[in-house]
Formats: sequence, C-alpha cells, structure tokens
Amino acid sequence: MEEKVIWITGASSGIGEALTYQLNALGAKIIASARRESVLTQVKNNCKNPDNVEILPLDLTNFSSLEEITDTAFSVFGKIDLLINNGGLSQRSLIVETKFEVYLQMIEVNYLGTIKLTKHALHYFIKQKGGHYVTITSLMGKFSSPYRSGYCGAKHALHGFFDALRMEHEKDNIDVSIICPGFIQTNVAKNALTANGTALQKEDNATLNGMPVEKCAKEIINAIKKKRFETYIGGKEKFGIYLKRFFPKLLHRVVMKSKVR
Repeated sequence: MEEKVIWITGASSGIGEALTYQLNALGAKIIASARRESVLTQVKNNCKNPDNVEILPLDLTNFSSLEEITDTAFSVFGKIDLLINNGGLSQRSLIVETKFEVYLQMIEVNYLGTIKLTKHALHYFIKQKGGHYVTITSLMGKFSSPYRSGYCGAKHALHGFFDALRMEHEKDNIDVSIICPGFIQTNVAKNALTANGTALQKEDNATLNGMPVEKCAKEIINAIKKKRFETYIGGKEKFGIYLKRFFPKLLHRVVMKSKVR
C-alpha cells in the first residue's frame, strides 16, 4: 500500500475510519470523504501520518456535486489508485410500515451516489490505464433478513453493477473487489433508519457481539492486496452465503429463528 493514493468514502466512522488509520499507517496517501468535515478533521489528526491525509467532504445524495468532487479528488495527489466505496446507511423497519421515502434514501445513499462517483472516476482510471474499485456491500447483499428490506435491496443492486463493471473494464486494467461484511462493531445499527426515516438510536446484540472493526479492516486490506473478486467477512453469519446457494429453505428457517431485529 506504500505510496498508493486511496480515496475512501464514509471515512468518518466505522469501517471507513478503521481503513483510513490502517492504510495511512501502511504508507498510503488518503483522501477521506464523508458529510461531516469536523469529524473528518478529527480522523485525519488521529492518523499516524496526518500529512498524507486530505479531507474532501461530500454528500452521496447531492448528485449534482459529485462530478466536481471527483475531479477534485483526482487532482489532490495527481491520481487515485483505489476508490473505496464505503459510504452507506442501514435500515430497521417492517416493509408494511416503511415509508417510500425511506426506500428512496436507501437507494440514493447506498447505490446511486456510489454509482455516480464510480462512473466519473472510470474516465480517469481508463486514462491512467489502471485503477481498483473496492466496494463495501454487506452479506445482506447476498441474502436478506427481515427489517432490512430497503438496505438489502440497495446492497444487492451494487453486486449487479460492479460485477458488470469488472467484466466490461478488465481490458483497461481496472480491478473490482466487492467486500461483504457481516456483523461488525460499528454504529451501523444506531444510525439505521426506521419506518418514518428517523434514526434507530440503539444498538443490536448482533452488532455489539460482532467482529471488531479493526480486524474487519485488516481482512479488507488483505483482500485488496490479493485483488479478490468477492470477500465475506464476519462470524458464523458468513455461512448464510452457502446456505443461500445450496439450501435456500434451510437458510430461511435459520434466519426466521434468529433474533434478527
């Protein structure tokens, strides 16, 4: 990772923050993005080599601003080697109770904003004859569970798009890695939207007892180095991938018996 230029969205907390610290410590130059500039500044100051970190605030739902922000990102250090699409938002509510506006926000934050950045960055990656997209989805992008319908739908969509991107631009020396975390100790549950669009503001046991975020970041970096197509990270929830593929009815029963809320 030494001397690589890496742009990380969602860098103000959770997985994005942990990746910022670890990649910076490995010698990478970081462009850290999220909505809150003040929090990004704190993250930068906490880095081992803060002089190698530039902050670039963005809002993934402000689509009209994203092309200009992407241009700025590529000008900061003269190139970008990796774009880590990590910005996102979860949801906890029943389908019958969830307002359509919540689903719209799930798609805008978790899918369309990421696609907008990715498409504009693609022109630069083609021009510089190489680049690497690392997109953080979720195990919920491979199978679903109750209370997360909008989140699961948006994460599933990312898989469809980035698998196609890999196929179309392998010829341009562009790599695509999809990372699927399970339960990780972050604020994802607390920040999740409820049926009316307000934040849940409480933890769930699965997240509290999940993998430490620092360990998750290390596994992601290992997957990046190996340029893996798809990586599953977490505890026993990872086995849901294989149950979905070979025993979908069994997965259904397992999920329904678990305390998924």
